[in-house]
Amino acid sequence: MYKILFLFFISGFTTHVFSQYTFKAIIKNNKTNEHLRGVSVILKGTQHGATSNDSGFAALNNIPNGKQTILIQSVEFTTVEKNVLFPLSDTVTIFLEPAADELEEIKIVSSTRSSRNIQDIPTRIEGIPLADLEEKSVMQPGNIKMLVSEISGVQTQQTSQVSGSASIRIQGLDGKYTQLLQDGFPIYSGFAGGLSVLQIPPLNLKRVEVIKGATSTLYGGGAIAGLINLITKEPGDKREISFLANTNQTGALDCSGFYAERYKKTGLTMYTAGNFQKAYDNNKDGFSDIPKYKRYSINPRFFYYPNASTTFSIGINTGFEKRTGGDMQVINNMADTIHSFFEINNTNRYSTQAKFEKIFASKNRLTIKNSIGYFNRTIERPVYNFEGKQVATFSEANYLIPKEKSEWNVGANFVSDHFRQVNAVANKLDYFSSAFGLFAQNNLRVSEKLIVESGLRLDVTKRNDFFVLPRFSLLYKITNKFTSRIGGGLGYKTPSIFSEDAEEKAFQNIYAPDFSKVYPEKSYGLNADVNYKTTIFEDINFSINQLFFYTSIKHPLVLYPVAVTNNFSFQNANGNIEAKGFETSIKLKLDNIACFIGYTYTDVNRHFNNVSSVNPLTAKHHLNIDMMYEWNEKLRIGYELFYVGQQYLSNNEKVRDYWITGVSSEYKFDHFSLFLNLENFLDTRQSKWESMYAGTIQHPQFREVYTPTDGFIFNGGFKISL
Repeated sequence: MYKILFLFFISGFTTHVFSQYTFKAIIKNNKTNEHLRGVSVILKGTQHGATSNDSGFAALNNIPNGKQTILIQSVEFTTVEKNVLFPLSDTVTIFLEPAADELEEIKIVSSTRSSRNIQDIPTRIEGIPLADLEEKSVMQPGNIKMLVSEISGVQTQQTSQVSGSASIRIQGLDGKYTQLLQDGFPIYSGFAGGLSVLQIPPLNLKRVEVIKGATSTLYGGGAIAGLINLITKEPGDKREISFLANTNQTGALDCSGFYAERYKKTGLTMYTAGNFQKAYDNNKDGFSDIPKYKRYSINPRFFYYPNASTTFSIGINTGFEKRTGGDMQVINNMADTIHSFFEINNTNRYSTQAKFEKIFASKNRLTIKNSIGYFNRTIERPVYNFEGKQVATFSEANYLIPKEKSEWNVGANFVSDHFRQVNAVANKLDYFSSAFGLFAQNNLRVSEKLIVESGLRLDVTKRNDFFVLPRFSLLYKITNKFTSRIGGGLGYKTPSIFSEDAEEKAFQNIYAPDFSKVYPEKSYGLNADVNYKTTIFEDINFSINQLFFYTSIKHPLVLYPVAVTNNFSFQNANGNIEAKGFETSIKLKLDNIACFIGYTYTDVNRHFNNVSSVNPLTAKHHLNIDMMYEWNEKLRIGYELFYVGQQYLSNNEKVRDYWITGVSSEYKFDHFSLFLNLENFLDTRQSKWESMYAGTIQHPQFREVYTPTDGFIFNGGFKISL
C-alpha cells in the first residue's frame, strides 16, 4: 500500500513540474492593423515553433512552465522578443513594425494599376523605398543617375563625354527601350530622353518602382526592356518641409527645397531646386570631364479633396538648363583659333500632370490622367546648330474592379509625340507619331498559393500599324518563405530618330527616316524568378532572389553609315537583338547592419545578316555590394563596391574591366543632418588608361565612354527636415 501511494505522489509531482503550456497570439501589422500570415513564433533557444494563419493566429504548444522568451519574427518586419510567465491562458495581440526597407505592404497603383499588395502581384516589382532614397539623395543631390545605376540589371550609359548626356539601360538593352515615368505619366521620352536622367532631382521622391521585361501591355510602345516609375510625395496629415544644400571639390553647388501640406479639402506640394556646376577637367587634357551648367526647377502640385473618396490633382513641372562642355579655354571665355571646340545644350521643359481619382462605395476605382509636355532643346557645336521642339501628350482612363479573389482593370489611352526641327532647311528630322490603345488586365487568386495575372492590349498607330499584345504572369507561394514568379509578354517600338547612337552624334549628319520604308520593332520577353526569405542564427534576416530573363527584338531600327559619305540613315536590321542572363540578389540584416549583394550576368548579342556580334558597351558581368551601418538612428555609414566586366566598343574593340568604391556618411540631429561622401575614392576613370580623344584640339574625335570620366568626388552638405 505504501509503495502504491508513493507512486501516485511521484506521478502527481512530475505532472506538475513538467506541465506543457500553449502560447496563443494574434499578430498584426502595427501600421495597417492587418492580420499577418506566415509569421514565425519560436521558443527562444530551441527549434520549436509555429506559424500564423490567415487570421494572424498562431498557437505554440508544449512550452515548459516558468518564464520563457518567445520570438515573433518575419523577414518583412522587425523581430519582437516577448518574455512570458507560464502558465498563460489568455490570447495576446502582438503588433509588428514593418522593416525600414520593406515594400510588401505598399499599395501599388501607379506601375501595375492594381490595388493588391506587392507580395500578391505576379508581376515582379523591385522598389527603392523612402529610407534608401533619402540615403541616395545626399550622395548625388542634383540628379538620379547614381540612384538608378545601383539597381541590379540597370545601368546609365553616358552618350557624350563633354556634355555628360546619358540614357538608362535595363538588362543591357538600348535606352530607347526603357520607359521612364513619373507618377505613372510617360513624360521623359524622345528628344528629352538624352538628358532626362541628369535633370530629375531625387529630393521629392517617395519611392521608385522598377519592372524589368516587356511591359508594353501596360504602357504601349517603348516599354520593351521595362520601366522605371518615379513616385513623388503627396501631402500627408503632417506638414513636411525639407531643404538640402550640397557642394563638392569639382565646383558643384546644389540647393533644393520641398514643402507638402494638406489643408482639409486642399493640399499642396512644392519642389524647387537650383543646380550649378563649374567645368571640371580631371585628366588635364584640356577638355571638360564634367560640363559647366546652371539648372533651375520649379514643380508645384495642387490637390483638391471634395470628399473622402475623390481626389483631383494638377501639377506643373518646369526646368531650365544651360549646359556647356568642350574645350576648357572656350568654356572660360578664352577661345582662340586653336581652342575652338564646344558643345552647348540649352533646354527648357514644361509639362502638366492632371489626375482625377474616384473610389465608389463598391471600392471600384475610376482614374483619369492627362499630361502635356513641351520640350525645347538646342545643341550647338562649332559650325553646327541643331534645335528641336517636342510636344508629347498622354491621356488615360482606367476602371479598377477589386474583388476578394479576382481583380479587373480595363481602360484606354492615347499618346502622341510631335517633334519639329527648327533650324533645318533640308533633310528635316521632323516626325509625328500617335497611338490609341485599349487594355484589360485581370489578377486572379486561384488558391492561397497560386495567383495568376493576365492582360491584353490592342494598339493602333497613326501609320495604321495594329498590335495585339498579350501578357501573362503567375505567382506561386511554395511556402510562406519560398515563392516563385514567371511571366512574359509581347512588345513593340514605333520608329523614332531618338537613340543612343543619334544622341552621341548630336543628330549631326543623320538623314530623316523614310517612314514608308521603316517599320516598328517587335519583341517578346520572358522572365522567371525564385525568392527565399528566412531568419538564420535566430537574429539575421536573410533573403535571396534569383531572376532569369530573355528578350528578343526583331528587326531593330539601327543607324547605319551611308556609303562614300559621312552621313547616317535609319534602317531596320535584317535580324534580331537577343538579351539573356540572370540576376542574383542577396540581402542580409542583423540589428543595425544591412548588406546587399547583387550580381548580374548579361549576354546581349546582335544577329544581323547571319552574323553574330556582341552588343556594344554591354558588360557581361556586374557586381555591386552595399553595406550600411546605422547607430541609434543617428549615424549612418555606408560602403559601396562595384565591379563592371570587360566590354566591346562599336568598332568591336575589347576594353578593360574596372572597380568603383565609395563611402557615405550622415549624422542626424532632431531636424538637421550633416553628410559627407567619398564617391569613387579610387579615382577610377577612363582617362587613366587611354586618351579620351583623337585628332586635333580643333576637331577632336572622342572615344566612346565605358567608365566614369569624372573620377573621385568628395561632397558634403546639410539637410533640414521639419
